[in-house]
Amino acid sequence: MKDAVETPSDRTLARIPEVGSAPIGSDAERHLSELWESAPGWRGWLSTVDHKEIGLRYLVTSFIFLLIGGGEALIMRVQLAGPDRHLLTPEQYNQLFTMHGITMIFLYALPVLSGFSNYLWPLMLGSRDMAFPRLNALSYWLFLFAGLFLYASFPLGEGPNSGWFNYVPLAGLEYNTGPNIDVYALGMVLLGISTTVGAVNFIVTLFRMRAPGMSIDKVPILVWGTLTASVANIFAVPSVSLAFFLLWLDRRNGTHFFDPLNDGKPMLWQHLFWMFGHPWVYVIVLPAMGIVSDALPTFCRRPLVGYAAVALSTMATMLLGFGVWIHHMFATGLPALAISFFGATSLAISIPSAVAVFAWIATIWLGRPVFQTPFLFFAGFVLLFVMGGLSGVMTAAVPLDLQLNDTYFVVAHLHYVLLGINVFPVVGGIYYWFPKFCGRMMNETLGKWSFWVLFIGFNLGFFPMHVAGLLGMPRRIYTYAPNMGWNSVNLVTSIGSFVFAAGILIFLSNIAFSLKRGALAPQNPWDAPTLEWAVPAPPPPYNFAVIPFIASRHPLWEDRLDTAEGRSNLQEGYLLMEGRETLGTTALDAVPDVILKMPDDTYAPFFLALFGSLGFAGLLLDWNRFTFLMTAAAGLSLAAWMWPRQKLVQRLPGVNGVTEAGRG
Repeated sequence: MKDAVETPSDRTLARIPEVGSAPIGSDAERHLSELWESAPGWRGWLSTVDHKEIGLRYLVTSFIFLLIGGGEALIMRVQLAGPDRHLLTPEQYNQLFTMHGITMIFLYALPVLSGFSNYLWPLMLGSRDMAFPRLNALSYWLFLFAGLFLYASFPLGEGPNSGWFNYVPLAGLEYNTGPNIDVYALGMVLLGISTTVGAVNFIVTLFRMRAPGMSIDKVPILVWGTLTASVANIFAVPSVSLAFFLLWLDRRNGTHFFDPLNDGKPMLWQHLFWMFGHPWVYVIVLPAMGIVSDALPTFCRRPLVGYAAVALSTMATMLLGFGVWIHHMFATGLPALAISFFGATSLAISIPSAVAVFAWIATIWLGRPVFQTPFLFFAGFVLLFVMGGLSGVMTAAVPLDLQLNDTYFVVAHLHYVLLGINVFPVVGGIYYWFPKFCGRMMNETLGKWSFWVLFIGFNLGFFPMHVAGLLGMPRRIYTYAPNMGWNSVNLVTSIGSFVFAAGILIFLSNIAFSLKRGALAPQNPWDAPTLEWAVPAPPPPYNFAVIPFIASRHPLWEDRLDTAEGRSNLQEGYLLMEGRETLGTTALDAVPDVILKMPDDTYAPFFLALFGSLGFAGLLLDWNRFTFLMTAAAGLSLAAWMWPRQKLVQRLPGVNGVTEAGRG
């Protein structure tokens, strides 16, 4: 899928972009606003391809799913607060447990990080948009419709009920005859398409859309984290999509990929699922670590210690992450040699993670910390990261894992990783970038209250699960007898869960209050060093009136040192005024070599996602004619998307693009 193509006539129209400035309120800025603004009202809402709008939608939608998943968790914790409780039937509990996992792992954890990256990447990289704006819009609409699709059967009492891991043969037709597992299978394939196109967009954006001079060793760590996760998704998502598609064929077309009675292999499901499942853990962790690596130094008043080591450890973590999936399968009877190899890899993966931890601690230790709300969340994250990581290393030891397998100890580890290492950076990141998003400051008092309530509630809720697991409490049970010795730890866990929920409510109340009554934010309220703070808050539709020249990892801090007579060096750069344009640069050194004509707003991504999702619904319901019609409608939407335009790309003349362009 492409948003821009080069035609032979374009090569003859190459031009050198003008170098200059565009002061606030100038005619140039007004002209750019007219070019880049979306239409008002519902038309603009459906057709916009602005990365900032799409990023905010990801954030809001994923937080709605977080609230839904959290509500499901609270109902389960009421059920488990004491022995022999029957608020839920076993089938209701299975559906609630499954949908809670699906929601938190697939509909919240990665999409919320995609929201940050969608909004911040072009601002951090000095670009006016993502590489493929329409593809960006498509990824959001597919995510939204996939989420609605996955919940389609749940209100009817036919939700997925085999756990978020969906093991066969329990997920097979012989044990689940309703539409529940079919909804899960097709919904995950649809969500996989969204994740894959988003990953392609991030990868191309990094390598082709950076500001001149921002070489690959100057990009923020958040960019490294999301890039690494995106590359991983290209390889991991096809594995789980294939697994769900094969399961759907088993259930609907009589194949036997996972049926042991017909030479199928149930273990094949686990291999395909965990080839995706364990890299996915790092997909939803590494961008969150990037948030901390970029924002924490702002409050320590010094650059991140060991930038290069942290960037390399980010890539090493994901690389090793593809070699540890079998540690989810130690109890399945695999050969001892395979178990030994994957156990060793599971221990080794802690090394690059430890590099990042020591870099954060050294940054705090060598800096002058300012104890504002975002800093509290980032510092709290470091502690939770260590606790979650240690329990992960424990389960990498095969003899101990065999004892802890399928106990609540594993549930505790999972929540420290998915909630502690994801939610705390996310909430801290929202406090940090809220002035950029909305132009207003969040309330500091409410912010500190939300941190302490969340931090206490989290540890009160999830640390006792370690104890319950050591006492032998198995996972996935809907009730228990009173004489098992688990009563007290489960009551404490349930209380902690409600305390954690209260912290989320304080946080959301702070957002609602600050949107209306928060103090107006200056352009750079935290005195941050990265490029997104060089533009007004909230940013204009075009991001940068001029594409700046970058010579540092901390352009705002070092620009201040070089400023002469009060004038910022970042106010001057490439002026691109002939339509929606931005600058393309070389992959490693960020030398300008192309002027990219960016696509206009269009309804095509919305309708392509809508008709494609309805086509999946037709597959679910066996409406063959309907499926054919929706496929044809999706094809027409794609044709409208790809309809060619003239002069989409203009190459800069000369071999040394930045030198010759600079002569303009």
